[in-house]
Amino acid sequence: MRVIAKKMLRDFWVKHSDSENQLKTWYKEVTGARWSNPDDIKRMYPQASILKQKRVVFNICGNKYRLVTRINYQRKWVFIRFVGTHSDYNDIDAENI
Repeated sequence: MRVIAKKMLRDFWVKHSDSENQLKTWYKEVTGARWSNPDDIKRMYPQASILKQKRVVFNICGNKYRLVTRINYQRKWVFIRFVGTHSDYNDIDAENI
């Protein structure tokens, strides 16, 4: 998969250094993945939440942080739409961000 907007991850881990290793690991794992559908994601990340609009929410650092993506399975693209604290996540509409 190709991850679009890695800069959002870097900007986040600069502010929240405890997330750096997990976000780097997530990035490495995802760039090596070949997801064709949400089931592929759930096999790799059982705790991920599959939402409408091809959105997927990943828990980072034991759910301290949330990462919202939009997936284009056909083109093998993962768009980073949001990365933030759990409380910041509660203030957004993850299906439309």
